[in-house]
Amino acid sequence: MKLSSSQRAYLRSLAMTMDTILQIGKGSITPEYVKAADEALEKRELIKVGVLKNCPDDVKEIAQTLAERTKSVLVHVIGKKIVLYRPRKKDPVIVLPK
Repeated sequence: MKLSSSQRAYLRSLAMTMDTILQIGKGSITPEYVKAADEALEKRELIKVGVLKNCPDDVKEIAQTLAERTKSVLVHVIGKKIVLYRPRKKDPVIVLPK
């Protein structure tokens, strides 16, 4: 799924008010973590992930890997925060602008 710049901006604006719901630490990305992110995306569609200082991996690499494994779209990486989006299979809540 490709997002236009206006759709990315819209999702970023929604994510600004959200709390970080998942955090990646020194264990980096594990299968359990991918499963938790996948379930969160199915429930919320848009999630914010934090990468802790003790994580040895690069934030952008983690973001790409997590997006690939959860089949989601990487919306934004800023500092140690990652925003991912994937519409629900049934009854999507977030309506993207055209």
